[in-house]
Amino acid sequence: MSLTLQRIPAFSSALFCRCSSKSFQRHCSRISSKKVRVSDALSSEETGANVRIQGWVRSVRPQKDNLFLHLNDGSSLQPLQVVASSHLNTRDLTFGCAVDITGTLEKSPSKRQNVELHAQHIKVVGECNPVDFPFKIKERHSLEYVRQFPHLRCRTNAFSSLLRIRSEATAAIQSFFRDNGYVQIHTPVITSNDCEGAGELFQVEVGSNDPNPHFFSVPAYLTVSGQLHLEVMAGAFSAAYTFGPTFRAENSQSRRHLAEFYMVEAEIAFTESLEDLMKVMEDLFKAATEHVLSSCAEDVELFHKYTAPGRRAIDILKSSSQNFTFSTEWGCDLQTEHEKFLVKHCGNVPVFVINYPYELKPFYARDNQDQPNHTAAAVDLLVPGVGELCGGSLREERLELLSQRLAQAGLADTYAWYLQLREFGSVPHGGFGMGFERYLLCILGLHNIKDVIPFARFSHSCLL
Repeated sequence: MSLTLQRIPAFSSALFCRCSSKSFQRHCSRISSKKVRVSDALSSEETGANVRIQGWVRSVRPQKDNLFLHLNDGSSLQPLQVVASSHLNTRDLTFGCAVDITGTLEKSPSKRQNVELHAQHIKVVGECNPVDFPFKIKERHSLEYVRQFPHLRCRTNAFSSLLRIRSEATAAIQSFFRDNGYVQIHTPVITSNDCEGAGELFQVEVGSNDPNPHFFSVPAYLTVSGQLHLEVMAGAFSAAYTFGPTFRAENSQSRRHLAEFYMVEAEIAFTESLEDLMKVMEDLFKAATEHVLSSCAEDVELFHKYTAPGRRAIDILKSSSQNFTFSTEWGCDLQTEHEKFLVKHCGNVPVFVINYPYELKPFYARDNQDQPNHTAAAVDLLVPGVGELCGGSLREERLELLSQRLAQAGLADTYAWYLQLREFGSVPHGGFGMGFERYLLCILGLHNIKDVIPFARFSHSCLL
């Protein structure tokens, strides 16, 4: 290809090139095309725009004169239809391959989407052999089958939907705490604390050849909770939270257990009421769920319709023998009589359980000093299909009682720093934790926790 470089006097530092090569013109066309995501293209009402879209082919349908592709880039559940001349078809243009396409957005004759992409150039960036690829174009694979391919399952509809939901749920939780005045704290992953007291921790050690296996001055572990570090912050901030990975060395491969998972934890100063904690738990759940349902309606519908199907509220109302004052047609707002009937029909509703036996709770749970049952000011939020979603308590802020409890457990020296928190401006406080993966199980109706995390870590599992 021959290029002629010409310096323009008015722009002494600029170099312009002229070329009649068609390949160079195609290159310039890709540069001048506006790069857009599939989701933006689908929602566009502008036709005739020259665009460039990069993604993966979800289906290929060649015909005599035309070629039809479905293209997805992970930005939406729905793919974008691409229409091209049959001469653009090549042997490596297959299901699963990665492509770079330029063309114009035009009004689609299909009712399923507003626009389609009329391709001018198609470049296969990454080939995919559809015979060897474990996911087939016309098969609906079970979650159990997909779980065998942790490095590839993000390419399925169900798991890509899950990851978009997870991303939006994360953003919603962060927004809830920010909007309500909480300070985010990055609590450490490596710690000497066993917050739960269960002893099921991953210990951090130096290589086996080192005479001193302890990198720090004391044994160190991967965190099981950021709670105790949040309690430190409760001495300076009225409300704080953390959202990060936690680890449990439980030798279990059940559908409810992971060795690595994410926890949302909050600590609130100047509170002496479990009701305060319960209100935050409920408000957090509602705010996050409302955001997910509004931002990921299609993705959530995929799970409710195909993966974990349930009955629509309106169908339950219409099939009942009860005579309602207000209409039960689709599109009508639910009235109080409808809500009461649905609650009665479902039976399973979230429930708070409070005031657990004192001896069952860790040292930091506040003693209610009640007799004869003797309980701790602790609370769990139980939800259908999952069980415990949130767990929390008021913390023991009374130095004398806390000292006695730690001494009885033989932990007074280990948690001397924790006792000192009560000596300098301590206030009544409490907090809770919510398992993020359990939250996703709850709102999506799934049954296996390994299906709601990008890379599942559990006993005897393979690591990528």
